[in-house]
Amino acid sequence: MKHVFFAVVLGLFFSVNLIQAQSFSNVQLKTLERQTVQSGDVIQNDEGPVLLCFWATWCKPCIKELNAYNELYPDWEEETGVKIILISTDNARSMHRVAPFVNGKGWEFDVYIDANSDLKRAMNVVNIPHTFLLNSEGEVVWQHTSYMEGDEAEVYEQIQAITVNNE
Repeated sequence: MKHVFFAVVLGLFFSVNLIQAQSFSNVQLKTLERQTVQSGDVIQNDEGPVLLCFWATWCKPCIKELNAYNELYPDWEEETGVKIILISTDNARSMHRVAPFVNGKGWEFDVYIDANSDLKRAMNVVNIPHTFLLNSEGEVVWQHTSYMEGDEAEVYEQIQAITVNNE
């Protein structure tokens, strides 16, 4: 009986992830140049997993997290093929701050703006920072909220785990 229950729960988990992946693929985002793009076109990576990070210019834990990722990103990308994509939750009144902020930080990530919070709602993001790890099929395989110094080690372990499983 336990095995049947576990199988049902596991099946529901994968079904929810597949539904979730489909529900956030047609959301409109803005580039830093204010061009409109579809989330499904930008949240993909043929080379490996995607780390999708929701953040805002006013969020101090977000900035700490992204600074930590920025230092590690070249190695992570080379070793695992991971692509880090930032989704700014700055609203229409503050979205003009995002490009100068990112450029000032020197972050090399792909950055998009979710000014209407459509993607944020589609992915059930309540608090930021909120990080999702997507596999090469665009399915959410892990997620993490908040940030404490050292969390990037766990993130990297998760990235490695799905990279190894895909080989």
